[in-house]
Amino acid sequence: MKNIYIKTWGCQMNEYDSSMIARNLEKTGKYFITTKSEQADILVLNTCSIREKAQEKVFHQLGRWKKLKDTNPNIIIAVGGCVATQEGEEIFKRSRYVDIIFGTQSLHKLPKMINEVEKNKKFVIDISFPQLDKFNYSLPIKNKGYTASISIMEGCNKYCSFCVVPYTRGKEISRPSDDILFEISNLAENGIREINLLGQNVNAYEGSTFNGKICFFSELLRLISEIDGIERIRFTTSNPLEFSDDIIEVYKDTPKLVSFLHLPVQSGSNKILQLMKRSYTTEEYEKIIEKLVKARPNIQISSDFIVGFPGESKEDFKQTINFIKKINFDMSYSFIYSSRPGTPASEMKDEISLQEKKERLYTLQNCINKQTMSWSRRMLGSKQCILVEGQSKKYPMKLYGKTENNRIVNFDGESNMIGKFVKVKINEVHTHILNGILL
Repeated sequence: MKNIYIKTWGCQMNEYDSSMIARNLEKTGKYFITTKSEQADILVLNTCSIREKAQEKVFHQLGRWKKLKDTNPNIIIAVGGCVATQEGEEIFKRSRYVDIIFGTQSLHKLPKMINEVEKNKKFVIDISFPQLDKFNYSLPIKNKGYTASISIMEGCNKYCSFCVVPYTRGKEISRPSDDILFEISNLAENGIREINLLGQNVNAYEGSTFNGKICFFSELLRLISEIDGIERIRFTTSNPLEFSDDIIEVYKDTPKLVSFLHLPVQSGSNKILQLMKRSYTTEEYEKIIEKLVKARPNIQISSDFIVGFPGESKEDFKQTINFIKKINFDMSYSFIYSSRPGTPASEMKDEISLQEKKERLYTLQNCINKQTMSWSRRMLGSKQCILVEGQSKKYPMKLYGKTENNRIVNFDGESNMIGKFVKVKINEVHTHILNGILL
């Protein structure tokens, strides 16, 4: 058997793809997944192109792997993911020691591509978009914990001016609902208690059913909630444009759907949202939140923000801060704008200094952190249902689990509680971590 090392960058979708790569290689019986690159016969880099200088990061990593290949010329180096799809043969032209380039939709072909390289000693590339073929080769997830993420759709049709996803993942394609339900049922039978549904635009899901009809996202959520063993449902990432009333209704009658939602807004300025081609206003976003709070009064919202987008004035940024306070977001992922080659925003004039962008990011994150702490303080003395996931990393003699709103809770308990839901009273709070007493 040959050792394979897989290095993954990027989002949960990339993590899911890497797990598919590992399972498809292991099922051949020829490969063993190793955690040490120095022991590998085959090196796989699963890339992400969301952030600035993503390509340079790839070549820096490949440069480090070249040293391993110089020592052992038989090592095979494969590059996949979004940068591979975007750059294609340019990667090979710059790094001639790379053997394989595969795309986000052709990762299931990797075992065959490896065989081809071993047989012919020639460079192989496949960055085609054969839609959902890769899921036909998917195997049951071997999950060590009690939570699992599964992809229910791929791609995006929105073409926001700053985003490369439509170019690297393709157009929106939804997996058949029966395939998803079958996969989740298998996970539940193997001890999974919490499921996280993945998609670049997950709430736009429209999967086919066995009888040729369309299953919409709201219906899929309800069907998953009926699977024995699955007690908690999450999903990411959503787009406000598709956050329709039928999805909001699910929060009224489906308690397994957590009272926590990540709904990216990107900016609190309508002018900037228009430049981003987000196709909604802050007022429309606020209406969605109002409906959600009415359906689920205890719901907490997290979001994404891009700081320093071309054209963002001090007044635009001030509007974003005011909007953050008005919605009272619990958490956020916030970044300085990164120009991505080939996107419309990359042609826009950027007159904001890096120092100004850094100051705005600090101000925004400081505002969010205060609100996060405020939300955590509200939990002091509350009774929380948590999924016990294992021994605490910070306190080895304690157990830890997560609340619905993604807070880690450390508490004293017995090992037979791992994998189960327990009630804990919160007696100490920090920003993201809580301590509690078992009830």
